[in-house]
Amino acid sequence: MYAIITSSPNTDGLTAACGKAALRGIENSGGTGQIIDLCREKIESCLTCEDGWGECIRENRCVIDDCLPMLQETLKEAEGIFLITPVYFGQPSEHMKYFCDRFRRCEAFRKEKSSVAGKKINLVAAAGGSGNGTVSCLSELETWCRHVSAVPFERIGITRYNRDQMLKFIEWAGADMVASGTLKNSGGSVIPLRPK
Repeated sequence: MYAIITSSPNTDGLTAACGKAALRGIENSGGTGQIIDLCREKIESCLTCEDGWGECIRENRCVIDDCLPMLQETLKEAEGIFLITPVYFGQPSEHMKYFCDRFRRCEAFRKEKSSVAGKKINLVAAAGGSGNGTVSCLSELETWCRHVSAVPFERIGITRYNRDQMLKFIEWAGADMVASGTLKNSGGSVIPLRPK
């Protein structure tokens, strides 16, 4: 199973289209995907318990009763992951930040035992308004991947200006995640296939 985490309140916007494209690519390659929209789940911001570190660092779990434990288990079982967020002020959406902040607190110090250690994560920043901020948003998501010992794989910036082209690329990235197709370049190193 492949997990697609999205985080936009707009169910018919650019972020939702990205999630559907990723799912299409996964399913067209024989995989099973699941879209989890953080805006449809109960996800709260960090409480910074006790002296700033509570059960998250001691027990690898959060005291807040919401969807985070389900997300930890889902990502632990996932073969591959997409994080897809709208871009707000050059950053991931608030719901994505709630998830990233709290997941990181529970998993970062586990290193190779993290729920996502060594897993490929495709990062998608969807800037539907001005089209600005995709690079800074992707940078934040990449840093999060490094903290939780995941592998930031594709870094995809999509705007309303390159929508059609990048939706095809996201679909390809979903298919590639399942197929894991590679080619060798003239130097003998492996490079990922790209869509035509």
